[in-house]
Amino acid sequence: MRMKSILGFLVAALFAIPARAQNPNAFNILGTVSQFSAASITIKTDTDATETFVLSPSVIVIQNMSVTLADIRPNDFIASAAVRGADGKLHSTELRIFPEAMRGVGEGQRPMNDPRNQMMTNATVTGTAFVDGSNMLRVTIAGGESELIVDPGVPVTRMERVGAEAVTVGARVRVQGTRGADGALVNRVTLQ
Repeated sequence: MRMKSILGFLVAALFAIPARAQNPNAFNILGTVSQFSAASITIKTDTDATETFVLSPSVIVIQNMSVTLADIRPNDFIASAAVRGADGKLHSTELRIFPEAMRGVGEGQRPMNDPRNQMMTNATVTGTAFVDGSNMLRVTIAGGESELIVDPGVPVTRMERVGAEAVTVGARVRVQGTRGADGALVNRVTLQ
C-alpha cells in the first residue's frame, strides 16, 4: 500500500507541476468513478467528496501498463523521479514511458517538493538505453543531457492511450483539467 501511495504522489507531481506552471486554475484529482458518459465523469474523491466534471471533446484517456527495463527504447519520452545516490548520480525510484501524444509534457529536470528530495526528469532517451547489462540511461532535456541509474526492482510503466470505453464505474482514476467560469473541464483521465 505504501508503494501505491508513493507512486500516486509521483504521478500527481509529474502532472501537477507543468499544469500549474501553465494555468493556476488547473486541477489534478484522484478518486473512484461513480458515473461516466461521453459528456461527463463523476468522481468520489479520496476525501469522500463527489464531484462531476465535463469531459473535453478532445479528452485523452491513459492507462498505466507494467513493463520492464528492456521495453525502454531510444527516442522514448520518459519521466523519472530519482534520488541522488552516494555515488552522486540520480537513481530512478519510478520510471514512466509516455505515449507519443504526451511527448514534451513537463520536459526538463527539476526538484520535486517531497521529503526524499527527489528530482523529476522528463526527457527523451538517447542512443541505446541499456548496453552490456548496464542500467545507465542517457537522456536529453532542453539545453543538455543527463544520466539516470535504473536499479533492479524500480517500477517501470508505459502510459498507453486507450479509448474512453476503458473507463468504467468503480475504476480508480486521476482526472486533470482546468476550472473556469463555466465549471470544471477534464482533458485527461488516467486509469490507475
